[in-house]
Amino acid sequence: MNLSNLKPAAGSVKNSKRIGRGTGSGRGGTSTRGHKGAGSRSGHSTKVGFEGGQMPLQRRVPKVGFKPINRVEYVGVNLDVLQGLAEKFNLTSIDFAALQQHGLASKNDLVKILGRGEVKSKIEVKAHAFSATAQKAIEAVGGSIEKL
Repeated sequence: MNLSNLKPAAGSVKNSKRIGRGTGSGRGGTSTRGHKGAGSRSGHSTKVGFEGGQMPLQRRVPKVGFKPINRVEYVGVNLDVLQGLAEKFNLTSIDFAALQQHGLASKNDLVKILGRGEVKSKIEVKAHAFSATAQKAIEAVGGSIEKL
């Protein structure tokens, strides 16, 4: 690198044409704003999403369905996953902290135990909710459940 090939950083240099500096500059007169109308006046701004009077996209697209405001979302954990945890880490009690530690839930989640798979070992499970089939399966092998 030497003085003959120095260049400014990309995007750091503006267009050299200065707007509104007389007719001799080529950008005088209306100063690239056109004639009349709101866009030619000072202080003009448009709303976000304004499309020149055309119906805006967020109003053209149909709205479908209903989202209840009080819905409680649970993270589902199935019985086969619990059995895998119990076997792999030799656990007899699985609580929210254990599920968090092994990456099955994060700290603000609510956990629901679901009934896919089967439990072979006697385990104590603590979670926020249980499906009926999961509850029966855990209690059938002598395990216990506790709702948080």
